[in-house]
Amino acid sequence: MEIDPSTTAAVDEVLTTTRAVRRRLDLERDVGDEIILDCIEVAEQAPTGGNQGSRRWLIVRDPELKQRLADLYRDVIGNRMIEARDRLAGTGDPRERAMLSAGHLAEHLGEVPVIVIPVILGRHDGSGRPGLFDSVIQSGWSFCLALRARGLGTAWTTAGLAKAPEIKELLGIPDDVTEIAMFPVAWTVGTDFKPARRHPAREIAYFDGYARTYERGPSDPVRIADGPGTVVEADVRAEPAAVWAEVTDINLPARFSEEFQGAEWTGGHDGPSLGACFVGRNHHPGRGDWEARCFVDVFTEQVAFGWCTSDVGNPGARWRFELEPVVGGTRLRFRGILGPGPSGLDQIISARPDLEPRIIDRRMAEHRANMQRVVEGIKAHIEQAAAGP
Repeated sequence: MEIDPSTTAAVDEVLTTTRAVRRRLDLERDVGDEIILDCIEVAEQAPTGGNQGSRRWLIVRDPELKQRLADLYRDVIGNRMIEARDRLAGTGDPRERAMLSAGHLAEHLGEVPVIVIPVILGRHDGSGRPGLFDSVIQSGWSFCLALRARGLGTAWTTAGLAKAPEIKELLGIPDDVTEIAMFPVAWTVGTDFKPARRHPAREIAYFDGYARTYERGPSDPVRIADGPGTVVEADVRAEPAAVWAEVTDINLPARFSEEFQGAEWTGGHDGPSLGACFVGRNHHPGRGDWEARCFVDVFTEQVAFGWCTSDVGNPGARWRFELEPVVGGTRLRFRGILGPGPSGLDQIISARPDLEPRIIDRRMAEHRANMQRVVEGIKAHIEQAAAGP
């Protein structure tokens, strides 16, 4: 079967540009019932467990009901979003833009033309039976996509559902029905939405086991030319600035890892910057001591710090710390990639080329164990320091 590029492009356009719309919801333009119903018709074509038609949709237009839903939303989280927006305004904090948008919605939720609440018959009891969350989430997202295709927008909100008893009483929802989301719906101010910045698939897609990445392929059997890698992640209860100060210390891995022994800046460099050089000292019980000349090849303040070994143009290995603000702190990712240039691993592989996949697998397991100790050590060190004596 041949793929129709025009069809693929149209579908991908909707899939990659359907954003959570808050500040660009048109609060003045009316949204007719028919277009909402059309979107629900599309959404109802989504798969459903056991082929059970258990989804129901509440369309709320009454100004008083919308305002009361907005009040419940603000009680749960909206007021905190408004406070965060005001506190972060003008600071340049990575969360500033998101809070500006979230605070705007919290202030104007009651003014949107329509609020749509999908529900499902039944209560989620953890039984795994079809017809509950597994049968409605995909339908809710299809509703968002259908809106986007028609020039409307929404934001998937769930925090207000913490007030489920109040919402049930307000809208007459039976106790044995579960509310899934609350969609503020409006025409969008402009339709020029773009794909968001996300992790590339190669960095978050794992092959045949958790945290197994490949820059290419992988081949069958796996080769060093595939760029095998691994990653360790942890959420640290601290601001990015505090985590950044730790990960840019080139001697930090030596405090937590059995293999990394220490490092020192060379070539006139005395700190991290793009192009700076340092020599890392390492030890392995089976391979003895060795040194690796390293070059800082990634340096974005409070975002990413990385280095490669041997040769910038053809590195033997690459390492990178990445920081991402999350609710309650910072997500720290530590990534390692082998190749494509020469390294000590080449000698081992050349001696037994038939065992290359097994050699790579063993080496990546060793790296990941060391990386895990480093990340756990960073997290514990920062959080203990923040907690005080």
